[in-house]
Amino acid sequence: MLLATNGRRLVDTVVEVAPHIPVRDRETLRRHHGSLTDDQVAAQLVATAARATAAVGAAGGLLSTVEIAAPPAYLSAPVQVAAETLAVVAIEVKLIAELHELYGRGVAGTPATRGAAYLGAWARRRGLDPFADGPSLGGAIGGAARTQLRQRLLRRAGRNATSVVPFLAGAVAGAALNRRETMRLGERILGDLRRH
Repeated sequence: MLLATNGRRLVDTVVEVAPHIPVRDRETLRRHHGSLTDDQVAAQLVATAARATAAVGAAGGLLSTVEIAAPPAYLSAPVQVAAETLAVVAIEVKLIAELHELYGRGVAGTPATRGAAYLGAWARRRGLDPFADGPSLGGAIGGAARTQLRQRLLRRAGRNATSVVPFLAGAVAGAALNRRETMRLGERILGDLRRH
């Protein structure tokens, strides 16, 4: 259902949700993590996000295992994959936004502008460049950015489809894959933020 028409509905849903993802600012992050250095806080943020996406993958796999007892439930597999994809994207976009905030590189503007900027960073798998012009998306994602986002979402949904494998194998595969991908994303964003 959400994966129909080449992922357009999935893109629309992600674009709609991105401005509403709660993001802690630098002061809040520092307060929550006490005397840790920025790099230590960043490592904790990445590890926490990786655990959260692993839990989403495991939950999807467990649901698939339960669905074996009710074959008509297989019809819900596309919706399950889409829901898992949305949950993972929300966790990863929050991670990207909070890493930018932690390193003093948060995006100013409306929630829509900020959501679009961080969603763009998620789709590109890159930190935002402080020397580039500000987010020119004006709070909306269109054209090439929307195409890039759709391609990234469809790849992510394809990976999340591994959690639909029955007999707990999907839970293990979904958890491991999500954890690895989130760790890789966090490390790449951190590399960009430290370099700039």
